[in-house]
Formats: sequence, C-alpha cells, structure tokens
Amino acid sequence: MIKDLFTKPKKKKYATIPSEAAKHDVPEGIMTKCPNCKKIMYSKELTKNLKVCFHCQYHHPMNANERIASFLDQGSFAEMDQQLTSSNPLQFPEYIEKLEKDQKKTKLNEAVVTGTGRVNGHEVVIAIMDSTFRMGSMGSVVGEKITRAIEKADELSVPFIIFTASGGARMQEGVLSLMQMAKTSVALKRFSDHGGLIVSIMTHPTTGGVSASFASLGDYNFAEPGALIGFAGRRIIEQTIREELPEDFQTAEFLLEKGQLDAVISRLDLKEKMTTILDIHQPGGDFEWLEN
Repeated sequence: MIKDLFTKPKKKKYATIPSEAAKHDVPEGIMTKCPNCKKIMYSKELTKNLKVCFHCQYHHPMNANERIASFLDQGSFAEMDQQLTSSNPLQFPEYIEKLEKDQKKTKLNEAVVTGTGRVNGHEVVIAIMDSTFRMGSMGSVVGEKITRAIEKADELSVPFIIFTASGGARMQEGVLSLMQMAKTSVALKRFSDHGGLIVSIMTHPTTGGVSASFASLGDYNFAEPGALIGFAGRRIIEQTIREELPEDFQTAEFLLEKGQLDAVISRLDLKEKMTTILDIHQPGGDFEWLEN
C-alpha cells in the first residue's frame, strides 16, 4: 500500500470546461482566470474540483474553511481555542488595527485554525494555516494554538496533521514570534517520543521560521504541487552565495528531487492517500501506535 503513495495518480475525469462564448459578459465572480495557464473556468466548477485548474493542475489558494470542507469528513470538525487572539506586546504601531482588519475580512481570529475531526473515519487533530490572515505569519497565538493542538493529539493518542501556509515569523511580535519555532518543535518531539504520528502538508507558500520548524518535522513531509518552500528568499540567497539559482529552486518538485520531501501530492488525491497512511498506522495496522 505504501508504494502507491509515491506513484503517479491516474488521469481523472474533470467537470465540463466552459465554452468560449460563455467566457464573455458574465457577472464578476462567476469566472476565474488561472494565473498559471491564463485559461478561464467557471468558479463554481473550479471549487468542485478543489480549486485545482482543469488545464494545468495549478493549485489555487484555499482558505482554512475550504480545506476543512474538502479534507475532513462532513460534520466531524470541532474547533479548538477559537477564542485566542493576539495582543501587542511590543506596542508595534497599528498592529492591532491590522489584526482587526484581517479578522473582519477573513472571519478568523488568527492565522491558524485547529481542532479535532475525522478523515474517512479516522480520528485526527488538525491544524490549518490560512495565508489570507496576515499572510499566515507566525505570532504567539499561532504558536500557542499549534502547540495546544499537538498536546491534544498526544492526549487522545491520535495522529496530528498540519497544513502549513506562511510568510514566516510575524515581525510585529519580534523575538516572541521566533520563540514559537522552539515551542512547537519541542511539543512535536514530546509527541513523537510518545509514539505519535505527525503528518506535515506544505502548501504555497511555506517560508521563513515556519519552514525551519514545525513544517519540516513530520514523520511524513508532503507538499502540494508548485508550492514555494524555503527559509530565506531567492534574491537574498543569490546575493549571499553570488550564484544564480535554478529556475525551479524552492519549489516542492525541486525539494522532492533533493530528498527533502517524501512526496508531492495533488489535492485531488490527498484524502485518499492520507487514508492509506492512517490505515497503516492505526492499531492493528502495519505499524502499531507505540506505548507511552
């Protein structure tokens, strides 16, 4: 079963593509233009296809609620720590106003949503970062929520799954933001020592302190096609080493080729392949949950 996780997926049948005539004179929001191949599709049909382009397989961004709906069993999600919100410990100018603006825009309190749920019947604890909130930046509350989610998975002896999407540490919180790298990493180490299963799914973009901490510490490290994954930016690295980097540098495919990922998995196949992994690791499967 495990070898099937790393094989090419079979070609799928997709929804009907709108005709050329249908692409003109339609209300705003009805159609979506793919930023990669520039083809135009019905937004509703694109959403049904988990926001994966019919033409070029480009993975359009998903917010946390869309990922919950597409990945977890319907009605199984129970959110944790929704009440936690950021303060302004460094008195950074206009930080609270920016947070409030994002809260209003996204209907989220912070850049990560955590909770319990099921994947084809398997109980899991999940954390989903949302790049529409402060570009998914990691502040104290993001680190706290992820740490609490890991500890909940440990308490319940169920797998921990995280979808990462982040521009890195949140500069408005300074060193308090950077401390979350160590905090979350220690929580994952404890969980791993107790036999916990950790699955990290890196989405576009996963950068900075997030990529250098919990995003890369899974027992399985996966990524969506085309995701940007890295610590420092391309321009900074080129200026530092005084060399031109490959065109596909820091893409999920580049990291897979260099052995830094276990697989690049299409969103269309993710739930099925994740179910296989959970089947293998469930009590009585090929691997038993280790005793504390």
